[in-house]
Amino acid sequence: MRAEWLKYRLSFRFTAITSRERLSYKDTYYIKAWNESCPEVIGIGEAGLFRGLSSDDTPEYENILTDICKGINRYANNTESLSEYPSIRFGIESAIRDLMHGGNRCLFPSEWTSGKIPMTINGLIWMGDKATMRSRIDQKLKEGFSCIKVKIGGIDFNQELELLSYIRNQAPDIEIRLDANGAFRAEDALSRLDSLSRFRIHSIEQPIRQGQYDKMSHICSQSPIPIALDEELIGLNDNDSRIKMLEAIRPHYIILKPTLTGGFTASDEWIDLAKERGIGWWATSALESNIGLNAIAQWIASHKPEMPQGLGTGQLYDNNIPSPLTLNGEKLWYDPDNNWDMQHIMHL
Repeated sequence: MRAEWLKYRLSFRFTAITSRERLSYKDTYYIKAWNESCPEVIGIGEAGLFRGLSSDDTPEYENILTDICKGINRYANNTESLSEYPSIRFGIESAIRDLMHGGNRCLFPSEWTSGKIPMTINGLIWMGDKATMRSRIDQKLKEGFSCIKVKIGGIDFNQELELLSYIRNQAPDIEIRLDANGAFRAEDALSRLDSLSRFRIHSIEQPIRQGQYDKMSHICSQSPIPIALDEELIGLNDNDSRIKMLEAIRPHYIILKPTLTGGFTASDEWIDLAKERGIGWWATSALESNIGLNAIAQWIASHKPEMPQGLGTGQLYDNNIPSPLTLNGEKLWYDPDNNWDMQHIMHL
């Protein structure tokens, strides 16, 4: 087996504001894998390094990626040795699995990949000023989403409360998820959660920044809103550290981003550990292109999810890879009759 990587710059359709930065583009890395005896069959994965967030964000990233591609054969059956490089591990696992299934981007065959059933996703409300966020909320409500996720912590808290009140008035039965991205101070968190709870919030992600186990444990035990952890999972690349975190904090949910949590194998391990402790889970993408989004969606579909997933980022980019992924309102479909257009990658 041989492998090589290609760098690709994704261009946002709008300035994407997070609690950390403002994004107009995002660089990603495609990994191509093939067998020398059959070079026309190519598996493709995406190492979607998330600068400033991925635990493998290092100046040596591309050199590490080169070395891993040169030694691709050692990872054919086991990627455990790549646990320190979660985004690369995800890309390598995806490329190898794609190759082993014929190089047609069908990594986890299921009723979803056959186009028989859709997957329900939440509608994501990106940060912006109050007017912009309200416009985005109106659009998601118009599209018929039954679950929306609102990123908070970017504008005045009272304005965010007004937006949530607006949602409840417009859609009394909609499920509201919040994502604070660690924006609250620990000493203010419970009072803010109490203010938010009157809007019947399903859950809130990462109310305070990660790494504060004692403070997060106290918040989880006292919060009127179920707490979900996502950034808290980043960098915990072995089961001992994962168990230590889960048992110290006891969250209500964990949120798996395979690019950040180490691909399919590690994410499956997280699910097993969570289930053993009565902790729920769902998965989301992390600004990948359609290559990574497709892999994540297929993996999720193999678990037969019952709650909305966070997979709506395929519409973010002007130059995304044309794919069979189709979003119709809150339903993400895979159309097996709609072929991939891989010329962007094959000729890079």
